Amino acid sequence: MDRREVIKGLAMLPIGGSFLAMAEAKDQGQTGPLQANGDIYGSIGVDTIINCRGTFTIIGGSRERPEVLDAMKAAAGNFIQYDELAAGIGQRLADITKAEWGIITAGCAAAMKHATVACVTGGNPEILMKVPFLKDVPKNEVIIPRHSRNVYDAAIRNVGVTIIEVNTPEELEQAINPRTAMIYITTSRASAEGQPLSLENIARIAKPKNIPVLVDAAAEDLTIPVVHFARGATLVAYSGGKAICGPQCAGLLLGQKDILQSAWQASSPHHGPGRDNKVGKEEMMGMLAAVEAWTTRNHPQEWDNWMKWLGQIAEAATKVKGVTTQIQEPYDLNNRAPTLHIQWDPAALHITGPELAEFLGRNKPRIAVGGRDNGENSTLITVTPSQMIASEVPIVANRIQEMLKQKRTPKKAMAAPAGSMAGRWTVVIQYSSSQTSHKWFLEQDENWLAGRHESDFAAQDIIGTMEGNFVKLYSTYREPGKSVPFMFSGTLEGNTLSGNIHLGEYQNAKFTATRQDYQAPRRTILIPDGPPLAT
Repeated sequence: MDRREVIKGLAMLPIGGSFLAMAEAKDQGQTGPLQANGDIYGSIGVDTIINCRGTFTIIGGSRERPEVLDAMKAAAGNFIQYDELAAGIGQRLADITKAEWGIITAGCAAAMKHATVACVTGGNPEILMKVPFLKDVPKNEVIIPRHSRNVYDAAIRNVGVTIIEVNTPEELEQAINPRTAMIYITTSRASAEGQPLSLENIARIAKPKNIPVLVDAAAEDLTIPVVHFARGATLVAYSGGKAICGPQCAGLLLGQKDILQSAWQASSPHHGPGRDNKVGKEEMMGMLAAVEAWTTRNHPQEWDNWMKWLGQIAEAATKVKGVTTQIQEPYDLNNRAPTLHIQWDPAALHITGPELAEFLGRNKPRIAVGGRDNGENSTLITVTPSQMIASEVPIVANRIQEMLKQKRTPKKAMAAPAGSMAGRWTVVIQYSSSQTSHKWFLEQDENWLAGRHESDFAAQDIIGTMEGNFVKLYSTYREPGKSVPFMFSGTLEGNTLSGNIHLGEYQNAKFTATRQDYQAPRRTILIPDGPPLAT
């Protein structure tokens, strides 16, 4: 795909995941007392969304099971001692899951954090008090295969450990040393059986050296017994608010009992680095109820319902000429739900999948769907049914059909640029409570812009468009486990461009860019005929 195709895809950005935060927050105050038995969100001016994306935290995760709500309500009526509660829950989780032990945490990220701290401290409270300043601590390194680096490993980095990245089994062997506290991996194709750095291969290297292996299975279905223990995992972390349908703010950590006891020591209500990851007695009992309910849920019936709903939506969509559908099923335990792909030629319907997803997500009834381009003559939206309810299906089906059959005129050609963006720019950015300065180095080819963006800590490629005097630019600050998108849009007036920045999940900012007068240095260069005569 060339840069022009990339830019076309930036014109409209889909709702869901990090992109939901791109919209300016509505400045709406409370419109009246909370309507606990009605539209509680509407009573503070917030629109509800029909979730056809799945268990994304930014749109609420999953629907809590009735058993979860009942357990939380029952737990709220009494007081307990938290260590005694943790012991009771730990034993009950062991009985249900066949794991050695379990603890409830404040989400999967907290489970990862507490597991890391446990492997660093070994339950020693003096070492616990050192976190995150681990220079003099015996174990202060965590190994992560390159394939498992992701934005969620911030939970591990926040402990203060040094991350050692490896790419091969040989590098893993060499990386393990007396300071190694733990190895962390995610469940993915790259860690599947048969891959060079599969869980099996990692465990084969780590076990003889007594190095714990933490598996991040946040979005997976819970298996009983947990399949990853048979593959060699020491600890496995799950999100409570995804497939298990527990409290959105809860997580589950299963595995070796002595390490989990150290993890519980490192978590709230105990003082130290985990105090900020508080999980209430209500969420703890609600999460336990979700695990219990997992064993009695009619999973085949849930799947049949999802397939039926997708069939109804597909039937409505394919009544529009040129629209085709396909249901894709997951290949592993992650995000295990079918997904409906609704495809068409954007040249025929004059709208792209990302544009339709954006429209559906921003206009009532708000529906969150995925959207992407799928090649030169194909675009699509995706519908995931796992967090839908039956009454939402006809709403979604009718709305998608309505939007697909809407008559649209072909898009106009891009307007000619009204000026030039070529040159060096100083970009003053105003964040919510601070200001900083970046630089752009831009070239222009008709409507198309490209160059380099120097942000606070890195330099990255930047691409964009100019139509009339309106400019869009896009770059991404990216490191292993870190990513920040910069989407600039503004109006050029002379040598000044000002406007807004969408920062994905990191909300918004404003900017003013000023073109700099720059004269490249000119001087002749003498190349010596031999070695230097002085140094």
